[in-house]
Amino acid sequence: MERTINKNDLHPDCPIRNILSRINDKWTLLVFYTLRDKESIRYGELKEEISDISPKMLSLTLKTLETDGYIRRTVYAEVPPRVEYQLTDRAHTLLPIINQLIHWAKQHMDEILLDRTKAMSK
Repeated sequence: MERTINKNDLHPDCPIRNILSRINDKWTLLVFYTLRDKESIRYGELKEEISDISPKMLSLTLKTLETDGYIRRTVYAEVPPRVEYQLTDRAHTLLPIINQLIHWAKQHMDEILLDRTKAMSK
């Protein structure tokens, strides 16, 4: 599954297709949320905090976020090698928006779940 290149020949300048689609996948917002209060975190710690993500998807998500400049990956010359991840300044500018989205989701979750239940019983 290749996510590091997001081509859209019909709408190459569309911010929704080219930017928001990359940060709005299943795991990206959870990675942002997990890293929001940490100076840096190691891969294993991140995997523990997002326990339902597969190692492959976590690696792919981190690589995509690094490619787009949201995550900084630092490799330390140690044996065994130590790798840490941290949010960049660009990612920190997204945190207030993510926090608003989380607040909205918490505020409306019960009624949305109720609507889903009603729709499924029809």
